[in-house]
Amino acid sequence: MASVNKVILVGNLGADPETRYLPSGDAVANIRLATTDRYKDKASGEMKEQTEWHRVSFFGRLAEIVSEYLKKGSSVYIEGRIRTRKWTDQAGQERYSTEIVADQMQMLGGRSAGDPSSNDGFESQRPARQERSQQPRSSNPAPANREPQSTSYGGGGGFDDDDIPFRGFLTRREWAAI
Repeated sequence: MASVNKVILVGNLGADPETRYLPSGDAVANIRLATTDRYKDKASGEMKEQTEWHRVSFFGRLAEIVSEYLKKGSSVYIEGRIRTRKWTDQAGQERYSTEIVADQMQMLGGRSAGDPSSNDGFESQRPARQERSQQPRSSNPAPANREPQSTSYGGGGGFDDDDIPFRGFLTRREWAAI
């Protein structure tokens, strides 16, 4: 019988990533990720929050990216698998540690709040923002031979952070509908 070991998390880093290098030269980054579940208490009727902390490990190039671009408070989407490690502590007791081994990571959110000029280390080749004209828009479609816009990783497409066509988080009901 087939089995599935898949984890999807969206949360915020509780501390800066801890990065080290294996003897082979491969990077390993570890983070602590907080996810918060919001629910209505049936007894009191008030909204409650429950925060769960996850240990997440990244390897190779993904670990280097995490080390360079993420910091405490960063919001991320992570896909990976659960792994439980067994180890012996200094007192000789066997211990277990459950963690997520990340396969994919997507940085969420916009620029750092403390530095409006920061673009999280990514180069952007988008044109300067132009004020929208007050003229009505034409209903004619754009010409098919239009040149594509030049963009680089993390920016472009002519969008500002204020123009992103989606909201940051889904409610529990919206997630369940997916």
